Amino acid sequence: MLKLKRVQLGADKGDGFRILVDRLWPRGETKEKAAIDLWEKEVAPTSGLRKWFGHEPEKFPAFQKRYRAELDRNPAVEPFLARLEKELAKGGVTLVYAAKDSVHSNAVVLKEYLEERLKEGGAR
Repeated sequence: MLKLKRVQLGADKGDGFRILVDRLWPRGETKEKAAIDLWEKEVAPTSGLRKWFGHEPEKFPAFQKRYRAELDRNPAVEPFLARLEKELAKGGVTLVYAAKDSVHSNAVVLKEYLEERLKEGGAR
């Protein structure tokens, strides 16, 4: 099971394997408190796309398209999918993010993208 959770909500046993999916470390969070098992910053949006989006909800549809295009071209996605499949076979996985908006964030787009890819057969 793949879940999403804000890093500020803290870790709990139900999270399973915790993967930070932001390019930047969350401001004000210690490594101990964040309890991240893997920081997969290479699958986060590029700095240029992140800055362009600026967490403006009206830009979210365009952001989704641009981010998905980045993911399709990103060589880090295939190894990440393979790792994700292994971790999911062991139990739950939580994609952790720092954005305050839980609807319009890169983590939402990434989760949907990964779920689609996993249904298609995951890493190739």
